[in-house]
This record gives sequence, C-alpha cells and structure tokens, in this order.
Amino acid sequence: MIDTIANVSDLEDQHSSGAYLKRDITIVRGAGATLWDDRGNAYIDCVGGQGAANLGHCHPAVLEAITRQSAELITCPELFHNPVRAEYQAALCQVAEMPRAFLCNSGTEANEAALKIARLKTGRTGIIATMRGFHGRTMGALSATWNKEYREPFQPLIPNVTHVPYNNIDKLREALNADTAAVIIEVVQGEGGVHPAQDGYLGAVQDLCHTNGTLLIIDEVQTGFGRTGYLFAHQRDGVQPDLLTVAKSMAGGIPMGAVLIGERVGELPPGTHGSTFGGNPLACGAGLAVLKELTVGASGPDVPADGNLITRARELGQQVIDHFRANLSENAVREVRGRGFMIGIELRGKVAPILKALQERGVLALPAGPSVLRLLPPLVISDDDLWQAVTIIEETLNNAF
Repeated sequence: MIDTIANVSDLEDQHSSGAYLKRDITIVRGAGATLWDDRGNAYIDCVGGQGAANLGHCHPAVLEAITRQSAELITCPELFHNPVRAEYQAALCQVAEMPRAFLCNSGTEANEAALKIARLKTGRTGIIATMRGFHGRTMGALSATWNKEYREPFQPLIPNVTHVPYNNIDKLREALNADTAAVIIEVVQGEGGVHPAQDGYLGAVQDLCHTNGTLLIIDEVQTGFGRTGYLFAHQRDGVQPDLLTVAKSMAGGIPMGAVLIGERVGELPPGTHGSTFGGNPLACGAGLAVLKELTVGASGPDVPADGNLITRARELGQQVIDHFRANLSENAVREVRGRGFMIGIELRGKVAPILKALQERGVLALPAGPSVLRLLPPLVISDDDLWQAVTIIEETLNNAF
C-alpha cells in the first residue's frame, strides 16, 4: 500500500514517460472547484483540468450519466448505429449550428482530422496558422503550432504550413494563395498567452477565406463549452467556421473531441478518417449531460437562479478582469487579458515562482508561457471561492516584484 506523498511521487516518476514536469503535490479527490491532496489540504482549482473541467470535478449530472451508461454499453465503434451517439451528434450539431460532426477523443485528434478534411475537400495543401497559436502535438497539429520548442525536435513536419501574426489581417491577406486549403485559428490564444481576437478580426479572416476558396478552421478546444462566456467563443463575433474543433470540457472530464463540419465542407466519403473510441456511448452520454447543464440550465448551490452558467462566466469573468486591472501593481504586471473565465496575467517576471507561491496558499493555477499566469476556474466555482482566489492572487503578485 502506497500511503505517503514520497512513495506516490517516486513510483510515478519511476514508471512515467518523463514527458511531464510534475508539481510536488498528489491530488486524490475533487468536487466542484475544489481539489484535495493526499494530506487533506484543500485547493481552489483555477487549473480546471487544463480546461477540461468547465463543470468542475465529479459533477453530479455527469456522474449519473456515466454510471447509467456504463451499465448498458461502454464502447461501440461507428461500424454500428447507436442511439446515445445519434442523440448526442444531433444535439451538438444543433447548438453549434453545423450539420455534421466527426467524433474523436482529444483536441489534437480533432485538429489533425480538420487539417486532413481541409486538404481532402479543397484539393489544396497549404495551411496558414498564427504565431503564438497552439493546436496540439501530433504531427499535423504540431506543424500548425507556433512554439519552436515543441516543433523543432520533430522536424521535418508536414510541408506547406505558414505562420502569420495574430490579429494582423494584412499579413494573412499576403499569405493566402491559390494553394491555401485552410486557415486554422483560435478565438483566444490560450497556450500562447491568453490573447483574444480583436473586434472584427475573425470576420475579416472569414471573408478572406471565402473569397479565396479556403476553409476556415476555428480551434475551440480550450475556449468551447462556456469557457469565455459563450457556448462557443466564436459566437460572440458572429462568424461561422467551416470546421470547428472542440474537446476538453465537452464530456465533463471524459476524453472526447469532435470536428463540427459546415455546409461548405459537406459529408465525408466513407473511409476518409476513423477512430476506434471516437463517439463511444460512455463519452456521448457524458456529453449529453454537459450540454444539458450548459444549455437547458444547471442547478446547485453555486449556480445562479436562472441556471445560466455561461452568462455568469461572461459577467463575473469581466468583473475579475476589471478588478485585476485596477488593483494589480504595475511593478508586477504588464497586462491583464481574457474573456469570461479564461484570464491571463502577463507578469514582469517569471511565472514559475508565482505558481508555487499560490499553491502554498491554496490556489492552483497554470502558466501560459514563461511569464503569463493563466486562470481557468470551473464555471461552477462559488462567488466566495472565486473572490478568495482573486484576493490571494492579488496579494501574491503585488508582494512578489
């Protein structure tokens, strides 16, 4: 029996791949926006499962759905029809206002599929992505990812991928050509430092894509399912992607991803792509529960009276951003950015010691590059916990630099 943090960490480090830098903490339990370590210490979670816990940890509706579904059928490949999958695909397509969906297991798989679909449907090979963009770590998605530290060890990657500055429509116009199959872009660059698209930018990108016969891929792996105060972040800008990639929070923590497929793309030919686990009934059951909580109305002690978690995230998130802008010291902070419950604080120093200091005070947070503090609290976080975390972050930053 392993009963100490030293034994757990030693065992995991002995057999883990080594690909992850782990923090000196062992998480054993979660509920809502609270996590507990193996010593009984509680933490306010602003990591949010790296964006996979928009409904928090062990949400009752998700638990009920996966418990019920696991007793009926867990896996069923898309060789066969399945009622849970059929219901989920219909519901997902309805809320995304897109006619078809390819179901998979993660965000990088979704982006990989979207890039393949774009090349197939256009007969072109060129892909345009943006500087600071992050789209995953498999070979195609990695090719579209900007960070050279991620890309260079694995070169040569797929050819004909170009990166242009984010929020610069002139540079995108210059890069488009007759061989451009797709432009892939985030509404808010998460890993790249929490940089939102400027007003009008996404609409201009869409217009250029349509004029050029290029497909628009919008990557909402991190921004989807209420994170920014809209069910999908692009809805704020009134644009319609040709391919929309989603994952992370779509099944309440169960691995799941999808590519939503628009009218300009249409149905895929049989055999074009596939996934053994994609669209499995367990994930689809969890996904249905998530959509119901986000679109029909949630319930619980930390949920607003109208059950609208998304509106709450939009309004309360802006209050937090405004508070930080007004109260964080300019000696510590360069800029505060974000939308809804996706917040980035660009520091004048390194973020690593801040993350450690926050953990010691009971708040777990994320980096977004070497100098940006990223906050992704669950949408169900209580007002008290949220403002307690804000106070701790404010005190920590103002006393750090």
